[in-house]
Amino acid sequence: MTGVPIIAAKTPAKVELEEGKRYFWCQCGRSKSQPFCDGSHKGLDIEPISFIAEKTGAAFLCQCKASGKAPFCDGTHTRLDDLNPGDPVPDTRQSD
Repeated sequence: MTGVPIIAAKTPAKVELEEGKRYFWCQCGRSKSQPFCDGSHKGLDIEPISFIAEKTGAAFLCQCKASGKAPFCDGTHTRLDDLNPGDPVPDTRQSD
């Protein structure tokens, strides 16, 4: 089964990360534990992104699922115009 990521929210999630700890960022947009994975991607061709926090402290993680710096927010959500949570994530890559 295939699937497309959906927008979970149009604001980043401010979370506290712990240096050296592994996290699993939801890439599908369907997790009820945003911005982290809860397994809702099962059956889709979408997997969470695993990352290890480089330092302890606050971080802003993407919830629009369109960030070019995933799992971290890069401000892409400010350019999603009329799209809403639950809508498919647009391809925001720039073409040359």
